Amino acid sequence: MRFTAAVLRSCESRFALEEVVLNAGPGAGEVLVKIAGCGMCRTDLAVRHSAGRSPLPAVLGHEGAGTVVETGGPDTGLSTGDHVVLSFDSCGHCRSCMGAAPAYCDSFPTLNLFGGRKEHTGRFTDVDGGALAPRWFGQSSFAEYAMVPARNAVRVDPTLPIEILGPLGCGFLTGAGAVFHSFGVGPGDTIAVYGAGAVGLAAVMAATAAGAVAVAVDRHPERLALAERLHAIPLHAAPDEQPGSPDAYGLHERVQRLTDGGTQYALDTTGSPQLINDALRALRPTGHLGLVARLHTPLPLEPGTLDRGRRISHICEGDAVPGLLIPRLTRLWEAGRFPFDQLIRTYPLTDINQAERDCDAGRVVKPVLIPAGKGR
Repeated sequence: MRFTAAVLRSCESRFALEEVVLNAGPGAGEVLVKIAGCGMCRTDLAVRHSAGRSPLPAVLGHEGAGTVVETGGPDTGLSTGDHVVLSFDSCGHCRSCMGAAPAYCDSFPTLNLFGGRKEHTGRFTDVDGGALAPRWFGQSSFAEYAMVPARNAVRVDPTLPIEILGPLGCGFLTGAGAVFHSFGVGPGDTIAVYGAGAVGLAAVMAATAAGAVAVAVDRHPERLALAERLHAIPLHAAPDEQPGSPDAYGLHERVQRLTDGGTQYALDTTGSPQLINDALRALRPTGHLGLVARLHTPLPLEPGTLDRGRRISHICEGDAVPGLLIPRLTRLWEAGRFPFDQLIRTYPLTDINQAERDCDAGRVVKPVLIPAGKGR
């Protein structure tokens, strides 16, 4: 089977639309999906800085959504014509997977980041027979079609706009899952979200849906304005510190003043050591800070930041079971309580390099690539 995909051949090159070849149909436990849309996540772009750990050339993309066109048999639990949102891959049989924690699968790095399943090597090639890395996050969905494990394809209501649902499988799932699952935020709770990008704003929307008070911290005024429209309290991360003005207070003190003494929860999406320390200082006693960004340098913690029962943890994929959280998010969206569509701008797949530039420059919160469309 031949179709068009966006191929990244080196860390320095641009994406190139190429004809690629899938050399076999779906096997047991697999489905072939015609991609309607795929979100662009910063994890896709981080391949450029992976020092060769993520194999290239490859077709990236791991926030795909589309329609099942072929299945590997009845055991998939899916049928031709089903609308599905695609999420991360997992083995399904390790201790974490069996314990309803697939994001902590023993094989997560291998299956999602560093090469895919060994049995699929050589199955996916360019037209000259050159091998492409087996499925990125079990998907490789910057393409017209994707072959995926049925276990990471979540059936959704066919009346929903499938082309924009893909980010529910990773970025929005991570932010919302951190709020709902990792923290268990409830009515009257307070949370500070550091970084008002796709993950951070998903956390803001989830916190609001849960009846909590959210503070959004960012340095970009347009992101803060968007967070405010989503009912967060906006707070600039780098104020003009004039003596005697409210901005003369440190960031953690300003968060405390806005939240009557501090927050129960905080989510950092930036990986900034200074912001992480500020977030810890702004927590109430026994408060919980979750990190979702990968740290690339040592994290020095300032004295006192972990006093009084405060704790810090890393959160992967929002501690979510995608098959449970994705339908919950679509129901919230239909009820007007999780308006993720306000964060999305669509692009035709042919404009993937422009989408990357806009993402890097902060001109768009969540780009979604449409293989057969014009975008907006």
